[in-house]
Amino acid sequence: MSSPLLHILAAVALVAACSRPGAAADKASTPAATTPAAATTGATTKTTGPMPHDSISDLADRGRIVGDSSAPVWVIVASDFQCPYCKQWEDANYRGVVKDYVKTGRVRLAFLNMPLSMHPNALPASEAAMCAAVQGKFWQMHDTLFASQAQWEVLPDPRAKFDSITKAVGADMPRWRTCMAQHSTLALINADRDRARQAGVNSTPTFFVGNQILAGADANVRGAIDAALKARPK
Repeated sequence: MSSPLLHILAAVALVAACSRPGAAADKASTPAATTPAAATTGATTKTTGPMPHDSISDLADRGRIVGDSSAPVWVIVASDFQCPYCKQWEDANYRGVVKDYVKTGRVRLAFLNMPLSMHPNALPASEAAMCAAVQGKFWQMHDTLFASQAQWEVLPDPRAKFDSITKAVGADMPRWRTCMAQHSTLALINADRDRARQAGVNSTPTFFVGNQILAGADANVRGAIDAALKARPK
C-alpha cells in the first residue's frame, strides 16, 4: 500500500529548524545544527530511499491522518514534538481547526514528522507517537506529548516518560515497547524528513493547505483553509 501522505507531499513544493512566529529561519544567523539533519540517538538515523511498505509502516502512516476520506482539502503539518513554536501553534490553534474543519468533514489533517537535530528528544518522541499510531493512538499521543513537552524535553533519557504517557493513552504496552525497541517506525519517520529535506524544508511548524505553503506558529492556517475551500469546484 502506498503512503497517502507522502504521495501528496511529493506533489507539493515544500518550504519548512524550529522558527519563531511569523518568520522563516534566518539562514545567515541560524547555526547548522538547526537544519533538519538526522538526530543523534541510539537508533540508526541514516536517510531512507523509497517509502517503506510493511504492515507496521502502513498502519502508522494511516494512524497519523484524521478526517473524512471525502474531505475536499488536505492540511499537512510539518512539526517537531520538542519545538516550542510547534507547541505554541498546537496550544492556540490545533483544537479549533479540528473542531471547525476536521469534524465538519471539510478537512483531512495529517502530521509530518520533522524531528530536528537541535532537539535531542524529538526523534524518540516521534517514534513514541508513531508506534502508538500503529495502534490507532497517534492523536492521543500527539496531544499528550505537546501538553507535557516541558516535562520530557530536558530529560537525558525520555523513554520512561514516554512509556508512562503511552500507558495513559491506553495502548497495548508490550506491543508498543516492541515497536520502540525495534525502531519499527523509524524508516517512516526518516522518509518524512528525507522528502522535506530534499525540498529545502527549513523551519517548523510549516503547513501545507491545498496548494499553499505557510510557515511559522502564527501562520494564517484558517485563512488558507477557507481560501482552499472556496476555490473548490461547486
